[in-house]
Amino acid sequence: MSEAAAAEEAQGYEATGVRHRWYENLIGLATGLFLSSLGVFFLHSAHAVTGGAAGLSLLVSYLVPLPIGVLFPLVNVPFFALALWKKGWQFTLRTFVCVTLVGIMADLHGLFVHLGSLQPVYGTIAGNLLAGVGLLILFRHGASLGGVNILALLLQERLGWNAGAVQMCCDIVIVGASFFVAGLPTMLVSALGAVVMNIVIAFNHRPGRYMGY
Repeated sequence: MSEAAAAEEAQGYEATGVRHRWYENLIGLATGLFLSSLGVFFLHSAHAVTGGAAGLSLLVSYLVPLPIGVLFPLVNVPFFALALWKKGWQFTLRTFVCVTLVGIMADLHGLFVHLGSLQPVYGTIAGNLLAGVGLLILFRHGASLGGVNILALLLQERLGWNAGAVQMCCDIVIVGASFFVAGLPTMLVSALGAVVMNIVIAFNHRPGRYMGY
C-alpha cells in the first residue's frame, strides 16, 4: 500500500474508531458486487450506457456479440496494470476479482430476472443508482470496479481531487461517444444516468471521510 493510501486509511480509522474485520469486508464486497452487477444488468436491459469501464463494456456489447462477463475484464486490462503499479497487488487482486464477478453476475441476473419491457429512463436511472451505491460500498472495503475508478481514486489520494468529480469528467467523454453507437436519445438518457451515479459517489466519497478497510 502506498504512503498516501496508508494515510487515508488511517484517517478512516480515526473517523470510525474501528477497522473492518475480514467477515465485514466479505459481506461488504458481496453486497457491493450484487448491487453493481444488478445496476449493469438494468443498464444493459435498457440499452443504455454509463461512464467508466462499465460504459465502455456496454458500448462494445452493442457492437459485438460478446457477453458483459467477457468484455468487462478485457476492457479493464490496462487499468489492472496501473492499479498494480500504484496501489499494490492486494488492491489489484480485489479489483480483478470484483470486475470478473460483476461481469459474470450481470449476465447471470438475466437467468433470474426477466424484463419484458423496461422504460429506458427508469432503467437508466435505477441502474446507475444501484451501480453507484455498489461502487461506494466497494470503495469502502478496499476495492473498485477498475477502469476510471482506479484513476479517480489515485488522483484523490495523490492530489486530493474529488474522486466523483474526476470520474464525472471522464464519463462525459465516454457517454458522449455513445452518440455514434446508439444515437442522441440514448446518449442524453445515459448522460443523465451517469450524472446520477457520480452524484452518489461525489457526495459520499470525499478526501478525509471514512474509507477504512
